[in-house]
Amino acid sequence: MTSTMSGADLAVVIVTLLSVVSVLALLLALQLVWRNLRALRTTIRDLHEQMAPLVAELDATLAEAHHELDRVDQLIGSAESISATVDATSRLAYKALSAPMIKTVALASGTSKAARRLRKVRD
Repeated sequence: MTSTMSGADLAVVIVTLLSVVSVLALLLALQLVWRNLRALRTTIRDLHEQMAPLVAELDATLAEAHHELDRVDQLIGSAESISATVDATSRLAYKALSAPMIKTVALASGTSKAARRLRKVRD
């Protein structure tokens, strides 16, 4: 008993074989995608585990920097206050001492001129 295949039967066999090969190729590709997805999940989990302490440390550093910035702001405010006080004090000292100093210098100058005139009269 020999059976001959018709062209349609041969086409069905070829299409079936190609379909099986295609399904196997798709299953292989799906397995590779699944493996890569698992590796990606592991990498993301490891990254999260490593980043959590770093983010906490960064948050602590940022809080400390904010605290230090507040201290610097207070120091600048104090320095401005001291500068204003020194400026006011120096203006007050200038006003208080300039008139007596000018009078003292004028008196000394007048006294020296009078002394020179008296020396000329004696000579």
